[in-house]
Amino acid sequence: MSATALRSAFASLGTARQWHWISSAFCLVGLLLFAVTGITLNHAADIEGKPVVTTLEAELTPGLMQLLHNRAAGPLPLAVRQWLQAQHDIRTPATDAEWDGGEVYLAMPRPGGDAWLSLDLDAGTLVYEHTDRGWISYLNDLHKGRHTGTAWQWFLDAFALLCLVFSLTGLWLLSRYARQRPGTWPVTLLGVVLPVIILILTVH
Repeated sequence: MSATALRSAFASLGTARQWHWISSAFCLVGLLLFAVTGITLNHAADIEGKPVVTTLEAELTPGLMQLLHNRAAGPLPLAVRQWLQAQHDIRTPATDAEWDGGEVYLAMPRPGGDAWLSLDLDAGTLVYEHTDRGWISYLNDLHKGRHTGTAWQWFLDAFALLCLVFSLTGLWLLSRYARQRPGTWPVTLLGVVLPVIILILTVH
């Protein structure tokens, strides 16, 4: 091997190492989270949580009733949302509600739980229900990207790309050191073949 080729090989190796440790450092917490939630999701039937349901019933003020009667589509008026948070600690998103004549319904799904709000414009009352399924359910929903919003979904995409970088640079480093470690390719091959065998023999 010429001196130029040797320098190029060492430069490539150094770049692979750098990308490998940077991607591993960035993905560390995410990999731990996904490993743990992979176990909890795989055994969801054995890990049963006890949902905590909170229900609230209240009356709307005449001023809020007037605002609601003047609207027939879109999100709840800002004044209504501010009143709900100030008086009842109910945070409502600025998303479209379902307006059906004398009733307004707003679904508020979230990771690890659920919530909904129903406003009866004829009776001037509201019913709010919040369900909390616990931290395990919350982390499981983060794993699935369920009801997490756009920012978390973008993070999952970036995380997946960095995991690819981590895996591919790891494969590159394995190939560079394979001669010094005879067990490298047999173990790597086992990691490929074992899942395939399990799928063929056990999954229908």
